[in-house]
Amino acid sequence: MNKELLTIKNLVKHFDISGGLLEQLSFSGGKIIRKQTSVKAVNNVSFTINSGEIFSVVGESGCGKSTLARTAMGLYPPDNGEIYYKEDRIDNLSPREMLPFRAKMQMIFQDPYASLNPRMTVKQTLEEPYVFHNKSASQKEVIDKVSEVMEQVGVNPKWALRYPHEFSGGQRQRISIARALMVNPEFIAADEPISALDVSIQAQILNLLMDARSQRGLTYMFITHDLSVVAHISTRVAVMYLGTLCELAKAGTLFNEPRHPYTKALLSAIPKIGQARPPHVKLKGEVPTPINLPSGCVFHGRCLYADKRCVNEIPGLTKLESGTLAACHGIEEGRL
Repeated sequence: MNKELLTIKNLVKHFDISGGLLEQLSFSGGKIIRKQTSVKAVNNVSFTINSGEIFSVVGESGCGKSTLARTAMGLYPPDNGEIYYKEDRIDNLSPREMLPFRAKMQMIFQDPYASLNPRMTVKQTLEEPYVFHNKSASQKEVIDKVSEVMEQVGVNPKWALRYPHEFSGGQRQRISIARALMVNPEFIAADEPISALDVSIQAQILNLLMDARSQRGLTYMFITHDLSVVAHISTRVAVMYLGTLCELAKAGTLFNEPRHPYTKALLSAIPKIGQARPPHVKLKGEVPTPINLPSGCVFHGRCLYADKRCVNEIPGLTKLESGTLAACHGIEEGRL
């Protein structure tokens, strides 16, 4: 049985977009009213990632996938909830207390050109995290480590003195992966690591990530829009909608037997050439905003099966015989 590596309990993350004090004030009914506005990016999300898994998170743009990953990694402080790395709670740690976990948890960002410092050579970029976490390392050990990891990700070590702008997009993403691997992590959150790349390069980067996983025993949290990639690489898949977790299932189960109405609609949109697929599910209504979340189930305004309970009551996760977890009153009641 796999050990629990990362556990998230009732995670909440909102962003205040009210602006300055004067922007928050308005005059109504003879009174001055202060109105604060926030984006409710992640709302009461819970799940566990086991050691060795590829745990994928999918959903529409703006559903909170990237915010979830960054909050789990400690880049954003959560507003509520708990985050555990193995047995240790990490969401309430100070920056100094968090340092031992930084080496164990690394992140690969979507845009490698934005995440790499343009004023630092590849050598400087890769040396920095390794020296920080291995202060007693000799200069030879550092140089050997940089060369070793560059070779592993398919970048010529002779190019170590070049700057990021001298590389192609695929090569820059390889360097970003190398930076994450320099500190020998156990867990990597990959936030859309292939979406900014040409299709011809995407397979190379995916193969690189899979090879690194098998060689190093890595665990991935994989954020992506590409459902065909998710079906190919994932152990389990979490489906998010408007900051909430709709469905969580094994990859094979999710793609063969989707249960939540939103998951069915999402999967029906996957283009498949020469293959039979379910008819496209056309959702009704407009996509709500995370600033003003709908009451009850956040999906009820677009759902074809919503009733009064869906409008008024937030659904909890229901566990099905297949092991799938789905947040849907219709499933809980046996209507779906």
